[in-house]
Amino acid sequence: MNDIAMNHDTILVLDFGSQYTQLIGRRIREQSVYSAVKPYTLSIDEIRAMNPRGIILSGGPDSTLGENAPTVSPELFDLNIPILGICYGAQLMAKFFGGKVVGSSHREYGRTQMTIMSSTQLFVDIPIEPTTSVWMSHGDSVSELPKDFIPIAKSDDCPFIAFADESEKLYALQFHPEVSHTMYGNMIIERFVVDICGSRKEWNMTQFLQDELKKTKEHVGSEGNVICGLSGGVDSSVAASVVHRAIGERLTCIFVDNGLLRRSEREQIESMVNAHLNLQLIVVDAAERFLLKLKGVIDPEAKRKIIGNEFIYVFEEEANKLSDAKFLVQGTLYPDVIESVATSGPASMIKSHHNVGGLPENMNLILVEPLRELYKDEVRKLGIEMELPLSMVMRQPFPGPGLAIRCIGEVTAARLEKLRDSDAIILEEIIKADLYDSLWQAFAVLLSTKSVGVMGDKRTYDETIALRAVTSTDGMTADWARLPFDVLETISRRITNEVSGIGRVVYDITSKPPGTIEWE
Repeated sequence: MNDIAMNHDTILVLDFGSQYTQLIGRRIREQSVYSAVKPYTLSIDEIRAMNPRGIILSGGPDSTLGENAPTVSPELFDLNIPILGICYGAQLMAKFFGGKVVGSSHREYGRTQMTIMSSTQLFVDIPIEPTTSVWMSHGDSVSELPKDFIPIAKSDDCPFIAFADESEKLYALQFHPEVSHTMYGNMIIERFVVDICGSRKEWNMTQFLQDELKKTKEHVGSEGNVICGLSGGVDSSVAASVVHRAIGERLTCIFVDNGLLRRSEREQIESMVNAHLNLQLIVVDAAERFLLKLKGVIDPEAKRKIIGNEFIYVFEEEANKLSDAKFLVQGTLYPDVIESVATSGPASMIKSHHNVGGLPENMNLILVEPLRELYKDEVRKLGIEMELPLSMVMRQPFPGPGLAIRCIGEVTAARLEKLRDSDAIILEEIIKADLYDSLWQAFAVLLSTKSVGVMGDKRTYDETIALRAVTSTDGMTADWARLPFDVLETISRRITNEVSGIGRVVYDITSKPPGTIEWE
């Protein structure tokens, strides 16, 4: 059983497969309360051993009306602790206690107005009356409430958007309080986690660091050396710093120049490591090797897996040059895992991640993943706790597969140069406009689409750059950034004028969901 859950007040999130499940866990941690996300199949004995202060039943893609619908043990509701059901979890709770769930001819997705029907501890002192905006994402709905449950809110299309049995501390929400589109959603979660469950606000990165240093020492032991694939991003840099603090000089970091980096990135990372991190660093020039492997490859999943495999092969080759290397450090995070494989429930896979989806089965190194339970904002807080430089801690995310997944279609040296030049212009103008710190990410994508243009009275037929800029706090959800028109104009003009072979610039205004931040 998780040592963290044993040592802290814990809210247990039982995962029924929603892509928002990890977001629920993160929202709980925003209240300085530890959350543990586990599969809905967790046994009642395992749940008792965790001694949670409360339980949240997540949403999910299934229907409670299905023949083999996911469910929980009846004993769960005999634990005498508060339980909150969200979406599928709400329908499951209603059905379990004798209510009626009906299918819908259409899926309700997006913002809707919630109207309060009666007072409840879940909404106390939250300014949501008479109506407020909430985020819906469901097909089925509850048409009849179970005995002893009362309606506490409704919408035009859903008669019981929220209901509860206050005496038993059982609450159900058809909407999703965990997404940013729900007004006062964080306050609703706080009411449940802190006021109703009585959880203490004691989860912080100071304690996590102490616990993780101890765990890392125990996991690695006293024998064998450790290597770390250092990319220079916040995840790998913080992970390396945690392991270095735990085991010292037994850690050697390897930076692989795979030919898929941004302009001058290799030099910047070497400078940062030497100036601030005090880590042993080996730089490997493998650009030609990666590009050869990617020749003719168009499928994005194939790109990711090829790059992931090649990274590990490079690591193992370098490890063979070191004495007694047995472990590999990776900066795997919660979102990496949930977007790659259904590790904690029946969630459908979105895309593999290089940290968790591209590892060869015969890998000879044992993984060390000190950040696996953290979200991106928590990693940044951990970096600040460790007094790492802010320029590194607040660096915008860059995908492990690098520019390969921002180069739609075949990855070639010539196309990468166009992408690098365009990306450098975008970052230069974003920084010049003092927008860098307000954005989660801003970058260029080279599309596989060509278009007709006119330059110097001549017809052109050149490639297209898509500008992607988003705001987010965790990468699990994101909104497209409303960049000033004059900044967009400058970026477009510079790219089409300065980057040979680019004839058009478009701006991606897709949020997440429904899109992902990266195009591939």
